[in-house]
Amino acid sequence: MRVVSISVNGLAQAVEKGFFDWLAQQDADVVCVQDHRMRAYEIEDYNLIPEGYEAYFIDGEKNEDGGVGIYTRHFPKAIMYGFANEQADREGRFIQADFDKVSVACVLAPCALAREEELIGEDDLTVLDHKDEFMESFGLHMQKTLRKRRQFIFCANLQTAHHVTDASPLYHKLDFSGFLPHERAWLDRLFDEMGCIDGFREVNKQSNQFTWWPEQAEGSRKNAGIRVDYQLLTPGIRKTIEDGWIDSSTRFSDHAPVIMDYDIEIGF
Repeated sequence: MRVVSISVNGLAQAVEKGFFDWLAQQDADVVCVQDHRMRAYEIEDYNLIPEGYEAYFIDGEKNEDGGVGIYTRHFPKAIMYGFANEQADREGRFIQADFDKVSVACVLAPCALAREEELIGEDDLTVLDHKDEFMESFGLHMQKTLRKRRQFIFCANLQTAHHVTDASPLYHKLDFSGFLPHERAWLDRLFDEMGCIDGFREVNKQSNQFTWWPEQAEGSRKNAGIRVDYQLLTPGIRKTIEDGWIDSSTRFSDHAPVIMDYDIEIGF
């Protein structure tokens, strides 16, 4: 089973840049798309479904919230829209497809980079506060999920890097959301305490393996990237990993696709 995760910064513009042409060459079973920035019904209306795939998408109340979706060659047994968190579900941040032997979810965390102290709403809530609240809720969901006997793959843009090897030196020196101490500590808990697996790091331990090159860092330092895009696994999937890589030469947005191969039969 091949699983692709990609944050597109708008699906329509990614397709215009050749996303579907690239995808036709990948032989992917499941493709998780974050930040599509459309109404879910427009995916079908505008024929934004690659040949041979079924499409399942959820949108946010505002297009700028991003929205997530799943393309799959195999009919799922069930689709779960949201993870029972009112705010996150209204913003279209989670969708899950259940197959016979594994569930695959697509997740998009709020981005607070360069907007950390900006106020939103009427409760003096900052953009960083909003992100932190999402991460806390998603962490509780992951804690429950990791106790289940069923196996899961979460394709997630968490807007946060974990170790110094996951971020260029620019992020080590500045107080940017995406590499703040408390954000990295959240990932410590996810991996070290809950037992979640960082699929990519199981097969690649090298530094400078980035998935995002934000506009805010352009010109500050060459290759000022950060790895915020993950395939998060329940422990039972660890031994099924066959390969994994970041296609950093492919850019339909300022994110690169993360591609993982698993020794799992997805069909019935």
